[in-house]
Amino acid sequence: MSKQDTHFFNVFSVVLGLLVAFVIIVFAIARHVGKTEQTPVVHEDPLLVQTVAERLTPPARVAVAGQDNSALAIAPVTAQPTTAVTVALENGEQVYEAACKACHGIGLAGAPKAGDAAAWQPRIAQGKGTLYEHAIKGFTGKTGVMPAKGGRTDVSDELVREAVDYLLGL
Repeated sequence: MSKQDTHFFNVFSVVLGLLVAFVIIVFAIARHVGKTEQTPVVHEDPLLVQTVAERLTPPARVAVAGQDNSALAIAPVTAQPTTAVTVALENGEQVYEAACKACHGIGLAGAPKAGDAAAWQPRIAQGKGTLYEHAIKGFTGKTGVMPAKGGRTDVSDELVREAVDYLLGL
């Protein structure tokens, strides 16, 4: 083994040892911080304590024949009502804010940004009818994808047209 090989091996071993020591130190610090900072907060959080208590309660109490079951109260099972909140979109601006802005606000997936006249010019040149059709039915182009109605299939075609007009006016 040559002198250069021995030197390389020694330096490599030192660097590897320092990296292992660094990882062990970071691990120890993380464990210490988690133990002293995170654990007390987690155990005192009232919402967490309540949800844990709810999950630990027995799902049912069973009456056993031949034993005193008078302490068992028969409670009707009630399902928690779920309410779905739907937002009724009334105009093009609201449709733009709810569906279009996610992509056209930042230029996501090749979508032309709102207010970028250079990006919109070739699309406007095709005519508003084409823009309406692509917005309503969806379109896959060279630079990106336009999902039908911006992914909001609950929106009417007329509101989509209004949203296109609003977007072009920005």
